[in-house]
Amino acid sequence: MALRPPTRAPLLLLGLLTTGLAPLPVPASAPRGFWALSKNLTVVEGASVELQCGVSAPGSVVQWAKDGLLLGPDPRIPGFPRYHLEGDPTRGEFHLHIEACDLSDDAEYECQVGRSETGPELVSPRVILSILVPPKVLQLTPEAGSTVTWVAGQEYEVTCVSGDAKPAPDITFLQSGQTISDISANVNEGSQEKLFTTEATARVTPQSSDNGHLLVCEGSSPALDTPIKVSVTMNVLFPPGSPVIEWPGLEEGHVRAGQSLELPCVARGGNPLATLQWLKNGQPVSTAWGTEHTQAVARSVLVMIVRPEDHGARLSCEAHNSVSKATQERSIMLQVTFPPSAITILGSPSQSENKNVTLSCVTKSSRPRVLLRWWLGWRQLLPTEETVTEGLHGGHITMSNLTFLVRREDNGLTLTCEAFSEAFTKETFKKSLTLNVKYPAQKLWIEGPPEGQSHRAGTRVRLMCLAIGGNPDPSLTWYKDSRTVTEPRLPQEPRRVQLGSLEKSGNTFSRELVLVTGPSDNRAKFTCKAGQLSASTSLVVQFPPTNLTILANASALRPGDALNLTCVSISSNPPVNLSWDKEGERLEGITAPPRSAPFKGSAATKSVLLRVSSRDHGHRVTCSAHSSELRETVSSFYRLNVLYPPEFLGEQVLVVTAAEQGEALLPVSVSANPAPEAFNWTFRGYRLSPAGGPRHRILSGGALQLWNVTRADDGLYQLHCQNSEGTAEALVRLDVHYAPTIRALQDPTEVNVGGSVDIVCTVDANPILPEMFNWERLGEEEEDQSLDGMEKMSKGATGRLRIHHAELAQAGAYQCIVDNGVAPPARGLVRLVVRFAPQVEHPTPLTKVAAAGDSTSSATLHCRARGVPNIVFTWTKNGVPLDLQDPRYTEHTYHQGGVHSSLLTIANVSAAQDYALFTCTATNPLGSDHTNIQLVSISRPDPPSGLKVVSMTPDSVGLEWKPGFDGGLPQRFRIRYEALGTPGFHYVDVLPPQATTFTLTGLQPSTRYRVWLLASNALGDSGLADKGTQLPVTTPGLDQTSGESDDQLPTEQPPAGISEKTEARSEEDRVRNEYAESQWTGDQDTGSSTVSTTAAEPHYHSVRGFIPQLPPMPEEASYSQGFTGFEDEGMAFPGHLYDEVERMSALPGAWGPLYDEVQMGPRDLHWLEEKYEDPRGIYDQVAGDLDTMEPDSLPFELRGHLV
Repeated sequence: MALRPPTRAPLLLLGLLTTGLAPLPVPASAPRGFWALSKNLTVVEGASVELQCGVSAPGSVVQWAKDGLLLGPDPRIPGFPRYHLEGDPTRGEFHLHIEACDLSDDAEYECQVGRSETGPELVSPRVILSILVPPKVLQLTPEAGSTVTWVAGQEYEVTCVSGDAKPAPDITFLQSGQTISDISANVNEGSQEKLFTTEATARVTPQSSDNGHLLVCEGSSPALDTPIKVSVTMNVLFPPGSPVIEWPGLEEGHVRAGQSLELPCVARGGNPLATLQWLKNGQPVSTAWGTEHTQAVARSVLVMIVRPEDHGARLSCEAHNSVSKATQERSIMLQVTFPPSAITILGSPSQSENKNVTLSCVTKSSRPRVLLRWWLGWRQLLPTEETVTEGLHGGHITMSNLTFLVRREDNGLTLTCEAFSEAFTKETFKKSLTLNVKYPAQKLWIEGPPEGQSHRAGTRVRLMCLAIGGNPDPSLTWYKDSRTVTEPRLPQEPRRVQLGSLEKSGNTFSRELVLVTGPSDNRAKFTCKAGQLSASTSLVVQFPPTNLTILANASALRPGDALNLTCVSISSNPPVNLSWDKEGERLEGITAPPRSAPFKGSAATKSVLLRVSSRDHGHRVTCSAHSSELRETVSSFYRLNVLYPPEFLGEQVLVVTAAEQGEALLPVSVSANPAPEAFNWTFRGYRLSPAGGPRHRILSGGALQLWNVTRADDGLYQLHCQNSEGTAEALVRLDVHYAPTIRALQDPTEVNVGGSVDIVCTVDANPILPEMFNWERLGEEEEDQSLDGMEKMSKGATGRLRIHHAELAQAGAYQCIVDNGVAPPARGLVRLVVRFAPQVEHPTPLTKVAAAGDSTSSATLHCRARGVPNIVFTWTKNGVPLDLQDPRYTEHTYHQGGVHSSLLTIANVSAAQDYALFTCTATNPLGSDHTNIQLVSISRPDPPSGLKVVSMTPDSVGLEWKPGFDGGLPQRFRIRYEALGTPGFHYVDVLPPQATTFTLTGLQPSTRYRVWLLASNALGDSGLADKGTQLPVTTPGLDQTSGESDDQLPTEQPPAGISEKTEARSEEDRVRNEYAESQWTGDQDTGSSTVSTTAAEPHYHSVRGFIPQLPPMPEEASYSQGFTGFEDEGMAFPGHLYDEVERMSALPGAWGPLYDEVQMGPRDLHWLEEKYEDPRGIYDQVAGDLDTMEPDSLPFELRGHLV
């Protein structure tokens, strides 16, 4: 539906006015004095309009008013270039003409006539001119002119916004030419007054029929002749139709093996067009397809050659596109007809006459099954058995068994197995073979020399084989020991065998064999075969040893080798005797037991063992074989050739030890034949000059001599010896011992409290011993030198001192001592720094400082903290950071080891500005802590606290308390007490006035008292101590000692979590740190800041007579005594910690020298840090550190290198 703006009064739309209007008759309703007036007009922006005004009193002054603004009587109307007056003034025509109207002309107009002699002053009724502004543009979302891709059936929103217009335009949506009814619209104010915009949203549900059509936004307005339009093209995605397989034939799925099958698959519709693929049994076989966009068709053709194994295969065509909810599929099951691929006849076609032949005819798998029949020649034979079994690919295997008796006349006939079936009428499947009926020869014999007659090797012997009858014709084959006898193939081979051809004479067959006897013929069995018939004979041949061989167990001989020579006579007939000799000297050998020999002769073996030396080089060792029956001897010899390269003897030294700056001799023990030609020494890949050098020479025997040995000479020296037969190498290690030097020692070594750290000491030394590392802890006291809880480790040239769960007490100096037995031992110093977060001394509830607020006094606020590394202080006043650039504020910071102080001096203290709560915050990389200090006016003292009994006698009580803030003036204390049952109070002033302990005397034994305490100064009294709480006391009787009182002495319990005293040992431990001090290991709140153990004791001080100096640390005066001075004070740090700042002193003890130089700027004080140079410069021990060198030694720096 179209959107319409709110209904308005009908307006008269005028066309473009180009010239003045003709005089109009005076309407009956014209006001008095006017004969012509326009009514309300409506005009489109850009058109011209004329407002009529005809007056009845010509000559009067007439002008127009626009929204009350007088335009003036000048016809040109200055200031309004598009406005002018038209008409004849003499006739009373004063028409207002406006060219090219725009929105600024939309107003109410009046025609006013001034007073004249002819008439009074007149004002016409108002004429309303309405300007219509058409919308220039429509803004469409999605973007106009674009193509939007939508899925069919899903809902989408389309927004159309018009440009500025008057009145608000109507917006209509068209989907494929049909109006959309589901529209929501809003009219909004435009960019200028009186202009409006319309924003309309349509909900569109595209369908497949909308694909390619337009979605149009149409805007209409009274100011438009035709609506303006914008559009987008709808690309609607929708799934394709189901695929169709076009089967080429009547019976779907029926096909024959070998057939080329082409199956088209077609899917119609869809955007995008369908993607097609073929599957066979669920596996893709084709993913190629084509599309025809004009017909909206996707097509895929599957081409395949049908095979028997395709029977039962499921061919599927799948279609889908990007918006398919599921793949659409069309399937066909193949029914494949195939003949047997082969026919096999099992069994032998050859058989002897009058015996049964059993044959089987088996087909390969076929579908459908085939029938079998047998033919012998042209005669059909009946099978004895026929079976059918399941075959491959859904087919069947047919087997037919045939048994029949063969006769001699069946020889050569064809036996055929034929397969046939109605499904394969045009094809014949056969398998044939030829029968071979055998019958043997009737007689077979050999003619030749009688058996047992001896023949000397080389004698010629003739043998003849004869046979009668046989089918097939006998071949008459000669065999020698079951091997067929053949003639030599190559002409150069000796012709020891002559084999005649087969000759036939009638029914008799013959073949001659002529032999030249040799060893292999001895007792050999010569056989002539014709089918199943055979005849045999044998020969006896005498021969000397066929081969006399000497075997050695080693091919290369070296002195001392055991050489085993074995003489072997391979075969002889008759047997022979073996003997050994060396250069005419008979040698005793070992005869091996008899064993079988080739040619059915006798084998002989005899071994001799020789221990060769260089003297045996070139000698001959001879073996002789003698046959007494043949009167023949055969001999062979072996020549000894002892060649050996250089050899290092067993006494060759492999390791030579030398001291640095001393001499070394690397000896050589070598033997060779011939003698070595050269001795070459190499060190670290470089060859040492044979001619010698400044610190080495090679002796005539090959030994290497070194002097002025350095640690750089340590290592393996390789010796190369060479003669004409080869080379030999030996490695000699020179082990140079030298004193240790420390190469790496990290100083300082830092660790956080509770962490673990290794102090690592790396040395250069030789030898490196497992126990050469030792550690010492430097300190004045015995307990300072303890290494309890620390783990010593070493591996190679690195030693470690491992500290687990580092404590502040472990901070200090450690010494690494390395001693490998070569003097002097090496020592290295390293400092262990234990880092911890700032711990500010912040008494509770508040630290107070009193000063007169008359702008003439000054006040100093003290803040001290402990921490490592250095601390940075910041100050705030009532939570606001303090501007230290103000000349009234002066801050001095002091750093001494782990103790840091900040003194804030406020000049010209003003009650209005400076009486406030100041906060001091100490920060380092590990954390921060703070304390509050209140600057107040001089006032009465605060009440004391902690009143308690410390001793008691029958007539006295010892009291102790903690003073409160003195109000900036000297304070004194007064005790009030009363005896129970006795009216009235007693008052006693404490002397000396500032004392915090007092003994109250004049009491009665066995009496109950109540005691109070208060303080006073020049401005008045404080309240009673402990908020007025009374202290009950009962004195003991005269018969009781002070320790036998029935009543337990009342004591003040410190607040929970806060210790009233801190052991001196905990303070002493913190002196160990590199920075000279850190704070005690009291209870800590690990969640935030550290809680001081003195927090239970309020702390107040005055600034009277203060002179800014380094803040005092009175407890440091007793560091060397282990802080024993604190034990008498009963607290970790005394209450007057800041009272006297001039007592700051340098730290005594072992670490004092580290901080004896101070640099102090205008605000900060820093301690100089000692910096070590390169560790090599500290720990290296060069020639100057060693003992005096020998007179002939070179200076250390001039010794040079060996290579």
